[in-house]
Amino acid sequence: MTGRPHQAAEQTTLRSLRPAAAARAQMLLPSHHRRAPPRRGGRRSRGGIAELAPRLVGCLLLLALVAAVLRLSSSSSRARSRRQHEGGGSRETLPSGSGATPRVTIFSATRPAPEGSQARQELAVRSWLALPGNVSVVLLGAHASSLAVAGRLGRRVTVDAAIDSSFTGTPFFHSIVARAQAASDSDICVLVDAEIILLPEIIDALAHLSKVDRDWFLVAMSRNITEFHYQLADNGSHWVQADGKTVSFRKLREIPADKWAPESSDRGMIVAWNSPSSPLHAGVLPSFLYGRGAHNWWLTHEVLSSEMRLVFDASSLVLGLYPESFSSMYGMSSSKSERLPAGSWEYSVNCHLAAIYGSYCYPLPRKHSTVLHKVVKQSEDYLFSKADELTLSDFVISKEEKAHGGRGSLWRNENICSSGHLHSSNLPYSLSMLLELAADKNRSVVLGVAGVSYRDMLMSWACCLRHLKVTNFIVCALDHETYEFSVLQGLPVFRDPLSPKNVSFDDCHFGTKCFQQVTKVKSRIVLEILKLGYNVLLSDVDVYWFDNPMPFLYSLGPATFGAQSDEYNETGPINSPWRLNSGFYFARSDNATVTVMQMIVKHAADSGLSEQPSFCDVMCGENGTNRISDDKCLEPYTNLTVVFLNRDLFPNGAYKGLWEKHDVLSACKELGCFIMHNNWINGRKKKLQRQMSTGLWDYDSTSRLCLQDWSDRGSFRRMSQINLFEDTDR
Repeated sequence: MTGRPHQAAEQTTLRSLRPAAAARAQMLLPSHHRRAPPRRGGRRSRGGIAELAPRLVGCLLLLALVAAVLRLSSSSSRARSRRQHEGGGSRETLPSGSGATPRVTIFSATRPAPEGSQARQELAVRSWLALPGNVSVVLLGAHASSLAVAGRLGRRVTVDAAIDSSFTGTPFFHSIVARAQAASDSDICVLVDAEIILLPEIIDALAHLSKVDRDWFLVAMSRNITEFHYQLADNGSHWVQADGKTVSFRKLREIPADKWAPESSDRGMIVAWNSPSSPLHAGVLPSFLYGRGAHNWWLTHEVLSSEMRLVFDASSLVLGLYPESFSSMYGMSSSKSERLPAGSWEYSVNCHLAAIYGSYCYPLPRKHSTVLHKVVKQSEDYLFSKADELTLSDFVISKEEKAHGGRGSLWRNENICSSGHLHSSNLPYSLSMLLELAADKNRSVVLGVAGVSYRDMLMSWACCLRHLKVTNFIVCALDHETYEFSVLQGLPVFRDPLSPKNVSFDDCHFGTKCFQQVTKVKSRIVLEILKLGYNVLLSDVDVYWFDNPMPFLYSLGPATFGAQSDEYNETGPINSPWRLNSGFYFARSDNATVTVMQMIVKHAADSGLSEQPSFCDVMCGENGTNRISDDKCLEPYTNLTVVFLNRDLFPNGAYKGLWEKHDVLSACKELGCFIMHNNWINGRKKKLQRQMSTGLWDYDSTSRLCLQDWSDRGSFRRMSQINLFEDTDR
């Protein structure tokens, strides 16, 4: 900040009586807190001069009193102005924090051991609950550590598992932010790492900021300290030393300055904003992996550059502390299982997203920011002043300073922005590794196969499985675009190197040459997985799941192959020739099934048709010669029994006109459906439209988020219909 060189800067408070200063301070207040303007044109008194005399005397006395107060105020202001001028820059005082206490909700996601410390996380959450005012805590994710902490700390701590996470168990940052923005019962949202202790200073600062009559965004850094010997008392109301003596927060703030250090890790940042549902920035928030770096820096930069909110840089305030440096923590490897390889691939994913989204990695013209203000505390007042550069002072430095060896290395642009294209070599998961990670206790997996034209349907399918707590699924990507998309969406994906090239985007439905080529990939991949010793439930991504069918299918027993029937007639056999649907079936890893699948793959390779006729001819015989009842076939060479699944439980797209029902969900629940196939319809667009219009859709492609209970599904349906209409026009 720079002030006029020869003019003392002014400090403005709401308590000042000087009109200019009071007017500036009043502009920061909401309209209902501002003083009403004086009325004009009042009715003149009809009395004589005698009646006016006492009033004139009173007015003269009042004017003399005001003049005296103004002289005292002016003298005090000149003294303050001289002190501020010595420090440089013009400052204004934030409105007083008196009045209604804002409702503050603190959002965080705990991390399981060994990455996170349950003791440190519980200490941090207890410090949040000890803050003054109306404070509540929401722990995000389904980790047992969150439930354990909430169970011990009472009803002010809630756990919300309805956020998106990657297959490694790492939450998505954009899902966390979206959940915070859906907090309708909060005035201010705070995002903070689960191991940062918050000091009462943050509530005091937020109370002052809550009076600002504009949307704003606050960012600060926690301080790490190597020695922290304090604990909260059992009731959480005060801090104590090891000997049990009470310690005030004033004493904590009196720790020598050389022991405080800004925490440079991305995790050390504390962010908060008012008007939770209002946008933070222009554009889309990418699917950053939470706690894996880059996302907090990226978000702060985009909020600044979008200029949709005032941005308060509170880096000079000590709002939170961390008893150990994040930089020394083991935090870049996967957290779900020790079987996963250690490394920084998740950090590489975040760097890739930061580089391709927004303007974080693009040179911006040097200009004066219209929204950035630095906040400092002087006595009991919070002073703010505009910053000249589009940079957070003290811990975010400009690109130019970085290029010329300026202060520190905390911005890390050269690391984040040089990540370039996301290479598959950065993702060390082979098919065998994914199977080991994903398989359930019966060594069974769900397999989805998709190419770029069906990637949104793939995500709706994956979101549906996530909602049902089905975690034993893996995805085979038919092309690099789908592979990269799936990686960024947190799916357990592998690439089939033998997949056909040049798969059509809109012309790959049933009966097309493209469809014939793609379907043959599925049986070949299933055979490979069976040979590795895993059972496979193959599910096309246009199959909507109402419940998890895996326990039912596994109960069919060994040497049994369960498949959906494509028969649409409601009466008669359901195993008629060519009525086996190869888009949904369960295959066990036993000798009989492996042998039959080898026969199918060979038959399909020599056929000019899709793989589906090969299933029918090999298992049930040409013209159905191997049928043994109205719903079974017996393959004679291996004695493998093929069961055509009950269509009430596993309906196809033409059965009973279910897709045309007014309330498809209720109709299917009445039948007891496990799944319903969105087939018997030609064309990608028609298929998407039918599934979206019936509400059997669980993914928002605009935000790249699974639709949750807290999502605005009504708004999504309207937008999806508009997008489909525009897509059809093209």
